[in-house]
Amino acid sequence: MIKQFLSVLLFSAAIPVLAQKTDHITDPVEWINPLMGSASKPDLSNGNTYPAIAVPWGMNFWTPQTGKMGDGWAYTYDADKIKGFKQTHQPSPWMNDYGQFSVMPVTGKKRFTQSDRESWFSHKAETAKPYYYSVYLADADVTTEITPTERAAQFRFTFPASDSSYVVIDAFDKGSYIKVIPKERKIVGYSTRYARGPLPNFKNYFVIYFDKAFVSAETWHGNTLAGDTLELKSDHSGAIIGFKTKKGEQVGMKVASSFISVEQADISLKRELAGDSFELTKQKAKTVWNKTLSRIAVEGGTVDQTRTFYSSLYRTVFFPNKLYEIDAADKIVHWSPYNGKTLPGYMFAGTGFWDTFRALYPFLNLVYPAINKEMQEGLINDYKEGGWLPEWSSPGYANIMVGNNSASVVADAYIKGIRGYDIEKLYEALQHGANNEGPIEAVGRAGVKYYNDLGYVPYDVKINENAARTLEYAYDDFTIYQLGKALNRPKSEIGIYAKRAMNYKHLFDPSTGLMRGKNKDGSFQSPFNGFKWGDAFTEGNSWHYTWSVFQDIDGLAKLMGGKEKFAMKLDSVFSLPPVFDDSYYGGVIHEIREMQIANMGQYAHGNQPIQHMTYLYNYAGQPWKTQYWVREVLDRMYKATPDGYCGDEDNGQTSAWYVFSALGFYPVTPAVDQYVLGAPLFKKVTLNLENGKQVIINAANNNASNRYIQTLKLNTKDYTKNWLSHSELLKGAVLDFHMSAEPNKKRGVNTSDFPYSMSTDKDL
Repeated sequence: MIKQFLSVLLFSAAIPVLAQKTDHITDPVEWINPLMGSASKPDLSNGNTYPAIAVPWGMNFWTPQTGKMGDGWAYTYDADKIKGFKQTHQPSPWMNDYGQFSVMPVTGKKRFTQSDRESWFSHKAETAKPYYYSVYLADADVTTEITPTERAAQFRFTFPASDSSYVVIDAFDKGSYIKVIPKERKIVGYSTRYARGPLPNFKNYFVIYFDKAFVSAETWHGNTLAGDTLELKSDHSGAIIGFKTKKGEQVGMKVASSFISVEQADISLKRELAGDSFELTKQKAKTVWNKTLSRIAVEGGTVDQTRTFYSSLYRTVFFPNKLYEIDAADKIVHWSPYNGKTLPGYMFAGTGFWDTFRALYPFLNLVYPAINKEMQEGLINDYKEGGWLPEWSSPGYANIMVGNNSASVVADAYIKGIRGYDIEKLYEALQHGANNEGPIEAVGRAGVKYYNDLGYVPYDVKINENAARTLEYAYDDFTIYQLGKALNRPKSEIGIYAKRAMNYKHLFDPSTGLMRGKNKDGSFQSPFNGFKWGDAFTEGNSWHYTWSVFQDIDGLAKLMGGKEKFAMKLDSVFSLPPVFDDSYYGGVIHEIREMQIANMGQYAHGNQPIQHMTYLYNYAGQPWKTQYWVREVLDRMYKATPDGYCGDEDNGQTSAWYVFSALGFYPVTPAVDQYVLGAPLFKKVTLNLENGKQVIINAANNNASNRYIQTLKLNTKDYTKNWLSHSELLKGAVLDFHMSAEPNKKRGVNTSDFPYSMSTDKDL
């Protein structure tokens, strides 16, 4: 009892020291908890993340594997046993994985199947950092450590005294190959397992080197040791190599992979690891992380806020991950998921634009534009090789989700100032995607003929989630119009997109004040229940999707009867009970459950469609309500703990919402040069922009009570608008917020202060 009391005292005493350190963040990577969001399961997501041991946008990630081979929930916090350490490219458990294989140390018997080799572990003996992972495997009495590079990694196994210490290499099922070369302490192989396809000529080649000679070496297939060969091709191939070890002896392993060849994997390994020790690779990876994270320095927050901020920032710099490699001649090349060839140029994979167009890509455009330039070049190659822009790449075209949101991703990058790539080719790709149905529903536009002829995708023509498609196509048309205008395309060409951007009006039902599916004959769907999830909408209901008029919030407000009624409708989202109709799905999907238990009414922050809605009070002259609700979401829906998200993290999108909102603004309308104001979370933030300029955000009296903006000065001048200009921020800026416990109901109330809406655009 006395010990317990002392430990509590010591822990409590440590918190103020940590709190002081938040004023001077010199080692931001150490604030990250890679386990944030990992306490998830199929029927309830607290993030659906895994601890990714990787460098930013790395081609390969590593993670401890607690789930069975092929299980999308590769690592779950509540698991007791580890089955291996897996190379992964998984963007989401719902998308599952590709390019995967695993390694696992064992001792005693030659235990190589996943059920035989698994070991108990404890989070008390686990260290998870972005650049380093360590865990004690109790059954084997082995500590495993991992540190990454972009396409390679180093492992270090600390073995007990044993004549039978082993490392198992598992190339997984669905077709794999392995070869052990004892003289070179080397293992090569490939895996062909993937979840979303078809993927022509797909192989994830790997090469592994150990720093200790093998005492034994065998291959295995399925549940059987091969016994007579060191080279094996089968449905499920693997190897087990053995050592004699002294107590505490460390065995090093270097590993790299390639989608092109074993030789290319070897090139990457030698380039990225060279003769580096484990500790040097670890230090290099940590340095990369700190350099990447140092673009944003936050000060004056609580320990929890600082941890949550950097843990969220960590998630924003992973996807899409690099699919490209650097060959022996230092040329950038990639395996194409569209035709199976090795071709020159950039390629990325592992993102769904339905999620990430909203905040993740705008975040890259502000903070990391150079990597998005590479991504835009990769999109050009997607189009050239596959004939379409992807909407969900994993790593090729995945037939999932709705919309044509590649238009937003392309347009926003150019409008936010990224240059140096073939934007005309991308503009061509946008037009192609906007006016044609693709070979699958999730490429191009399903129902495009109806949409172009009627102005909406009808409810009664057997095209699912038709209202959601209509609303997203209308916004996507707006972004194409914006890009066309920026490229000085003639009005005769781009006018049609401006017209279609108003198609959202076709679905507005004045009797309910909500968006509603509409039949081919012009009648609304009936019966109608605004709380019904799915059906006409995607992973949400009408209360969520009604706000998906990013391009024209003022026009939406007018449909609702003006800004006062619009604000009251926004209020209703939070005051309504969390009721739902799940009949479309035949049961409660996890997104519904996550809304229900959040205690925020119909506000479903755990999924993307409504995430911008808290910012819409700025368009109604009530910005203080945005300031209130954004802080509520920041405080209540996020924490750097295993259950720290309120739904799927989704490739950086839900994290990007947090990061933007903590800065004090958010990109409600990508493809417009504006961010809509919320209120900052920290006392000071410094944005170190890629162009060398700084944006300094001061809010000295910010605290849990003072969440409202009393006044704002931009570069020492009073600033009353409810938005900030991206292009002005790029010049460098100082924002001085004076915060208060009471809202200022006179600031930001004039229509001249409201953010962009298409129907008030005088340049149209």
